[in-house]
Amino acid sequence: MATLLARLADAASRRRRIVIGAWLALLLAGGWFSLHQSDRLSGGGWEVPGSASVRVSNALDAFPKFSSPALSVLVTGRSSAAVRSRLAAVRTATARDPNLRPDRPHLFAGGRAALLPVTYVGPTGAAIDVATRARHALVQTTPETRTRLIGQPAIWSNFQEVAKHQLARGEATGFPLILIILLAGFGTLVAALAPLAVGFAAVFLTGAVVYWLSHATEMSIYVTNMASMIGIGVAVDYSLFVVSRYRRELRAGAAPDEALRRALASSGTAVVFSGATVAVSLAGLFVIDVNAVRSMAIGAIVVVSIAVLATVTLLPALLGPGVERFRIGLPWRTGESGDPVFWRRWTESVMAHPVRALALVVPFLLLLSAPLLAIKTYNRGLEQLPRGSEVRQATEQAQRFAGPGFSGPVHMLVDRRAEADRVAARLERVRGVARVTQPLTRRDGRRFLVDAYLTSDPESAAAQATLRRIERAAPEATVGGATQFGVDVDRAIFGGLPRMLLFILAVSYVVLLVLLRSVLLPLKAILMNLLSVGAAYGALVAVFQWGWLDWIGYSSPGYVDTIVPALVLAVTFGLSMDYEVFLLTRIRERYALHGRNDQAVAEGLVGSARIITSAALVMVAVFAAFAVAGAPSLRELGVGLAVAVGLDASLVRLVVVPATMRLLGDWNWWVPRRLAKLLPAPAPLG
Repeated sequence: MATLLARLADAASRRRRIVIGAWLALLLAGGWFSLHQSDRLSGGGWEVPGSASVRVSNALDAFPKFSSPALSVLVTGRSSAAVRSRLAAVRTATARDPNLRPDRPHLFAGGRAALLPVTYVGPTGAAIDVATRARHALVQTTPETRTRLIGQPAIWSNFQEVAKHQLARGEATGFPLILIILLAGFGTLVAALAPLAVGFAAVFLTGAVVYWLSHATEMSIYVTNMASMIGIGVAVDYSLFVVSRYRRELRAGAAPDEALRRALASSGTAVVFSGATVAVSLAGLFVIDVNAVRSMAIGAIVVVSIAVLATVTLLPALLGPGVERFRIGLPWRTGESGDPVFWRRWTESVMAHPVRALALVVPFLLLLSAPLLAIKTYNRGLEQLPRGSEVRQATEQAQRFAGPGFSGPVHMLVDRRAEADRVAARLERVRGVARVTQPLTRRDGRRFLVDAYLTSDPESAAAQATLRRIERAAPEATVGGATQFGVDVDRAIFGGLPRMLLFILAVSYVVLLVLLRSVLLPLKAILMNLLSVGAAYGALVAVFQWGWLDWIGYSSPGYVDTIVPALVLAVTFGLSMDYEVFLLTRIRERYALHGRNDQAVAEGLVGSARIITSAALVMVAVFAAFAVAGAPSLRELGVGLAVAVGLDASLVRLVVVPATMRLLGDWNWWVPRRLAKLLPAPAPLG
């Protein structure tokens, strides 16, 4: 691998114009597609194959009198006459769309408010596009009336617009923060801009790939923000490793071409293995049988892959003798090792008292992890929208008129008419049920449907408590509906974490075993990463579930979004391996030179501590920018990842890792002889 990357560096440096021209051509060719990447993204894809909610949903079409409107039009006005007039116009407009079928309206507030149910009869994948067209055609505010479109497709249509704005805000905040950190670390404008160029190229091209993937398969609407957040951080970090090593070789007296060869052979190898480990960790999301989660994994794997490709091809073409140009005067030392005196003293202190260091740090990380034992997860689509957004405000207003559970009844299927009558009678007495419909009969007369409307929002904890009471009251029924759907998704995602964790642990161990040629170091790395993940989970519970930061004006939701723990696990494990690989490959280089473990650990830590800190600051800045600008689930993901990466790059990499390696001594590098023969020969990283 190192030899191949060194040759690649030679080719890129000799043909800089061709390489840069090829990347510019790719960016230009993918420009339009990248800018339209969200056009065909879906708010759906959360169905759990074989679950109760899916089985019931598939059976509903066989009931001729059943109508489940995916959309509703809310019309409010100063007078009942104005509302009726506007309703007539709305019915005419919706009837013209072949994908929509208006039903009978429901009147409230003496006729000054009305809900017009609209059944969606088009293909599932086009629901958001149809809702967007309907919103543009119907939504209006006049002196006499106010018209809004609500329902799940409308929520995700509105979220598309919100997500674009949030993505722009996140990137507009993140890129300047990264530039400041890189300038502080490198001290030259050229060296700082090269990683940013790679980050931009990776994220921009990923947008074009997402556009084409969305035409081939259902891709979640969350893909764009997640890919951008991860892509910017990963691409800049990988470039940072290579640029810092390149500058180090230049300062050691190497010619520019030779410095580039050495940088790609050493740090480039670490980047490729780090990218592979991140991709493997993200692939663990495929263990969860939910298409939306898998599509997010695809988007993240694509952006990481493009980031690695850009780092080993585009970056070498951008680097050259001019990397030291436009130097900025700073009051501290810049470069890969920063102030070696400080880091040498730090390393000596940790390695002189390894037991004391572990006794202080490990219990602290375990204490931070403790809140995860109380974690509660929910999946709420409406709350992904800001409080002042069009569809959220209209939905909450409609709930005040029609009741919180108007849009998501609980569906119950039974096999006999007598059972349906008994179920309906029992449900009338269940606390939390507002009303129960008369049983409907399937076309063949063999199945019967009873609907129960709840007194609470179908996505709320109260609705789930009512659902449990319904299940106890009607054990013979197959239960479906919006509330059961949320329960099924929560069980599939959160319940899939143990399998996902086992997959990530196993594959990460193998990747690190091949790279490091050690049996114990990969095991140590995995245990260290588990500490970081646990601390991130604890922070999520403390901030978003317990509300420990509400005193600063933030209003915590009281739960953690269902998808966040899985994403935090996959992304944290992958990113933590970045710093582990970079640090341990540097230590291995020194150990290969003289064979003294303690000296190799000290030299490796002194030589890489500053760059690891800078890389972590880049990641934390990106995650913080998206946490501030993003939707609630993205905010939780940003906070969780920022905490995990911050702790991992500071306490774990700079304290726990050197302390454990000091205690293990030469056992760090032990590998059975038979296994050593099967592993690839160690690459010349020096």
